[in-house]
Amino acid sequence: MADPLSGAPSPHHDLYANEARIDPYPVYARMRAKAPVHLIRDPNGIEHWLITRYEDARAALADGRLSRDPKHAWEALRRSGLYAEGDEGSEPHMLNSDPPDHTRLRRLVAKAFTPRRVESMGPRVQQITDGLIDAFAGRGTADLITELAFPLPITVICELLGVPVADRARFRVWSTAALTPTYEDDAPMPPHEANRLLRGYFTDLVAEKRRASRSATGDEDAQPDLLSALIVAQTEDGRLTEQELISTAGLLLVAGHETTVNLIGNGMLALLRNPDQLALLRARPELLPQAVEEFLRYDGPVERAMLRVATEDVEIGGTVIPKGAIVTVGVASAHRDPERYPDPDRLDITRGDRSHLGFGHGIHFCIGAPVSRMEGRIAVGTLLRRLPDIAPDAGAGALRWRPTGVLRGLEELPVRFSPES
Repeated sequence: MADPLSGAPSPHHDLYANEARIDPYPVYARMRAKAPVHLIRDPNGIEHWLITRYEDARAALADGRLSRDPKHAWEALRRSGLYAEGDEGSEPHMLNSDPPDHTRLRRLVAKAFTPRRVESMGPRVQQITDGLIDAFAGRGTADLITELAFPLPITVICELLGVPVADRARFRVWSTAALTPTYEDDAPMPPHEANRLLRGYFTDLVAEKRRASRSATGDEDAQPDLLSALIVAQTEDGRLTEQELISTAGLLLVAGHETTVNLIGNGMLALLRNPDQLALLRARPELLPQAVEEFLRYDGPVERAMLRVATEDVEIGGTVIPKGAIVTVGVASAHRDPERYPDPDRLDITRGDRSHLGFGHGIHFCIGAPVSRMEGRIAVGTLLRRLPDIAPDAGAGALRWRPTGVLRGLEELPVRFSPES
């Protein structure tokens, strides 16, 4: 294939180079300047149209002609390693569906994320955060990813779902594998294998919860965990198939922590690299909600949205994308679009702009966004309050970024600080 702009042969795009994993923003800037839509090829040989500018990206995320149903791109998904032969239809959750199925599935899950319930979770999130920081505050050094950014949201989503927190090490391996492209040399396992293991785990857990519910004689007024509530919904009137129940549980577990891990990690790194903004946030902690929104924009947890498929010819940015083509929204590129954000390469925690696409847009807007925002506020705010001189650990070596094309996050974030007495 040749690059559509230069005509030069290219096995895959610059976005897949190691340099772009560390800092993709110069590549996106060049792409935005040349055209709003680019046809590129990944190292698996799969072509997709990448949208680079904010207005086009926002419109594409809400365009009903761009389907999230994997059946429209089955062959490409199989080649990518996300699914194996025979897996078609194995993940019928709300992220992989269009209306009316999406509407039905989202309505069932939304009951767990009401403003009232999210607000009630605050004290528990604070308690978990304090406990995690207690474990390293006396040392003077820590890895914020493995010791805070990961265990906080995985513990919260496990408790919300009703999943044993003790299994979180396995979940980390599976979710990492599910998000790591097969062309990466250090891929832990094929994504389809990780998804198979996750489905098997929840198949067994659902069966166990069904058995427990038949013999339960506890407090009838107690609020059930989300997985138990979904089992009841399925049993009462068949609003969920067994496959939908299993795949929805897996989706909520992975999506319920992965974005927040990166929000906390990337947000803290942004502050540490911008001392003026770190000092401002310490001096004015009331800016924390605005700061979280800026973290989501400046170097957010989502680099490129999950792929979509054009169900008819679609014109975007003056380019006609043909029916059947794969479309990817460059969220990270849109967030640095100078036509939308003044001085976009500067971290500015006073922006307070919630129009970013960090949690998506349209019907697939992240249902857990309020929980993720709350976890981000509590984690960052508590770190700055308890460790007032926190700084990067200069002796820890170069930072490494996780090899996923969808999410953007650090493998570790070493820091140092004065130990708490």
